[in-house]
Amino acid sequence: MASHPAPPVRLSFASLTPQNVGTIRKLNAVLFPVRYGEKYYQDILQAEVEPFCQLVYYNDIPIGNICCRFEGRDLYLMTMGILAPYRSCQIGSQAIERIIEAASSHTKPKIGRIYLHVQVSNEDAKRFYERHGFKEVGIHENYYKKIIPRDAWILERRFQNADK
Repeated sequence: MASHPAPPVRLSFASLTPQNVGTIRKLNAVLFPVRYGEKYYQDILQAEVEPFCQLVYYNDIPIGNICCRFEGRDLYLMTMGILAPYRSCQIGSQAIERIIEAASSHTKPKIGRIYLHVQVSNEDAKRFYERHGFKEVGIHENYYKKIIPRDAWILERRFQNADK
């Protein structure tokens, strides 16, 4: 029997809309130990963050998301998650690289850095971000109110071309 090559995987990204925000809610409920309030969902639908808030699809199945917000000239990565069966497939890497590329070429405002929090017990996530150029710059004590451990690493990736 001749073996047939596996069909190519179609990884795609979609902007967030009021029509698909329910999908983000469902994914977040599975992916994260924190419940996000209405402000989070309003923030991720703002036009200015459209390149930085994306739904991730694998063969047309929603499997993750990445959501950021502006804080002045900083881009804060609020959430990034990929469903467990799809991890270790380079999907998260493609998602974070997509955001890094969009941030480095963004001009209004010129983004100085992307930063995020990672729970201090989540070594895998910390290593993932470090592989993508993020560095630990501190610890935010008692960052998490309802989960243990409460502390979070603060990781950032700075951009050279940003004006100070």
